[in-house]
Order: sequence, then structure tokens, then C-alpha cells
Amino acid sequence: MADPLEINAETLQHWLENGEPVEVVDIRPRPDYEAWHVPGSSNVDAYHHIYAGRPGPLEDYQPRNDVPVVAVCFVGQTSKIAAQYLRSRGMRATSLHGGMQSWSLAWNTARVELPSSTVELVQVRRTGKGCLSYVLGSSGEALVIDPSLEAEIYRELAQSRGWEIRKVVDTHIHADHISRARSLAGLAGAEYHLPAQERASFEFQSIHPGDVIRVGEASLQAIASPGHTFESMSLLLDGQALFTGDTLFLESVGRPDLKADRKESEARARLLHRTLRQLAELSPELIVLPCHTSHPVAFDRQPIAGDLGGVVERVEALKYDEEQFVEWILARIPPNPPNYATIVQLNERGINPGIDPTALEAGANNCAI
Repeated sequence: MADPLEINAETLQHWLENGEPVEVVDIRPRPDYEAWHVPGSSNVDAYHHIYAGRPGPLEDYQPRNDVPVVAVCFVGQTSKIAAQYLRSRGMRATSLHGGMQSWSLAWNTARVELPSSTVELVQVRRTGKGCLSYVLGSSGEALVIDPSLEAEIYRELAQSRGWEIRKVVDTHIHADHISRARSLAGLAGAEYHLPAQERASFEFQSIHPGDVIRVGEASLQAIASPGHTFESMSLLLDGQALFTGDTLFLESVGRPDLKADRKESEARARLLHRTLRQLAELSPELIVLPCHTSHPVAFDRQPIAGDLGGVVERVEALKYDEEQFVEWILARIPPNPPNYATIVQLNERGINPGIDPTALEAGANNCAI
């Protein structure tokens, strides 16, 4: 029987996670590939050639070894034509069903080591989107931060470790993905915590600066971190790790402009500068754990994390005074995330639309500057 022409994202995720021999060839234009791609894939810029009925650069493509080849495009249509062409050349080729749009929901995990804490910490990474979330376990209880995948995934991760999810936290109202926090809290019978603000039109347990959220023997102290959004909070775990949301990344800082005009963007940028200066004064040994990354997440089980001292040294903008920082930020604001206005509205209303979110959430991560 002939091999199926398509595989789904779950199958490719499984192959990559288990190190199975496979070569992924992305046929999209180079700029789209550079914006976001499957980790470890190669790029053959043949999309427009194939769409016009000719192989173009794909004619010279050779896999590194005699391994299965998976062709990838935007939504999985043109890549099917590419896979058929590669099959005509004798290769074991398939197409990724749904393309990069479906890959946006692919994920993997990494354990974060906390040498001076009894907490077990799992980083959950949407490799196809760059969203990072966390499951903390302590004394049989669990807390989840910034969940961006389907609720059942987090419950299964917790249950497999003997934990019961008691609390779910969002560090701010997200703009690039639909928050799964409320649905996870409902599924697990857990408390839902969100920074205090008047944007959300549903019930939640408010987090105020200085509040302490406890789970098992662990405690998370809330630190006001306005700038990316006015309500943003960072969370300090047992004096060991700092969950920074979209405020501070390992190599960049959060953007202050979404759902804001230029005047408000400038005001937020000034707030962000003050926030970053305050965070930079914390212990340089703190492990920084953001909720996004701007690079495809490899299936290497290595956490995306870094000590605060190293982050402060790497991020040049942290050395600017307020005026320099504001000028630098406003001159480098990237394109808005696709559909961000709709996503913000859904998150403010607390609505999970009950539809496939891939079309809403597809696209590169643009939360950082």
C-alpha cells in the first residue's frame, strides 16, 4: 500500500521529539521561513514556482540521507504538490497537513532545574508559536502559568507526575494567543488568578503587587511590571526564579504598543523602562522564565531560561536612560501579531470561541522588541 501523501502535526511532533530520522523541507519564501519554521528544517524557496506549475529550486533538492522527507508550506496545499514531485524523483515524501498553520499548536517540554527549591518545574513550549507556559508541582499540588495549549494537555502533564492542578495564573491579558487559563481552571476545578484591572469582564481572583500565591510548599510573589500592558505582573518563585510574562525576554524586551496609539505607546514605554530597571536590581542569580521566545523551540529538552545577570548584560536597551529607551522602542516596533485585536477582545471577554484556534493564532511571534 502506498504511503499517505500527508501527515499531521502530531505525527511530525512525535518524530522530532523521539529523534526519528526525517528531513523537513520548507518551500515557503525565505522571509516567511526566517520569521518562523519547524526547528531543524531546511528552506528551498520554491513556493511561487510550484504554485505556477514548475518545480523551480526544488528540482535540485536532495535530502541529506535516504530518510523520509516532509514538505511544508503555509496551509498544506502547495506542499502536497511538492511532495508528489519529490515522490516522482524516488523520495519518500509527504506533506504536513495544514502547513505552518497547524504546526502552530505543536509543543514540547523541558524540565527547569531549581537547585535551591523543592518545586518541580516543567516548561511547556509551543514550538510552532513561541509561547512558553509552566507547570509547577509541589507536595502533590500544581499551578499553571500562562497556558496557551488545550487544557487537557496541562491536566495530563500534571496527572502523569501525580499532581492536582489547584491554581491557574495569567501574567497579563494576552494578545497573540487565546488564553486557555479559564478553560483549564474549569476543567481542573482550580482557582483562576489574573492581575487586577478593569479590562476583563468575567470573574477572577485579582492579583495585586506584593500578593503571594501559594501551591504546596511553594510561594509566588507578585511584582508589578507595567509596560507591555498596564496590568502585567512578574512572579517571583521562592527567591529562585522570575516569571516575566511578556515584560522581559532572554534577549529582548516586551513591546508596549498593542491596542495603543502613539501617545499611549510612549507612556507605556516609560513605564516599561522603570519596570525593567526595577527587575534588573533583583538578584542576578534569579532564573528568568519568560512566556515567549522569538525562535522556534528545538526538541532538545533544554529549557529556555537564563540568569538575570546574564540577561541584563545581553539586552542593550536595559542600559539606556529613559529618553534613549523610549526613542529606541518607538523606532523598532514590529508588525502587529495577526488577528491580535480579535484575540485581545476574546481574552478580555473570557470567551473561548469553541472553534479551531489555528487560523486566529497562526503566524510568527511579534511580542518582543
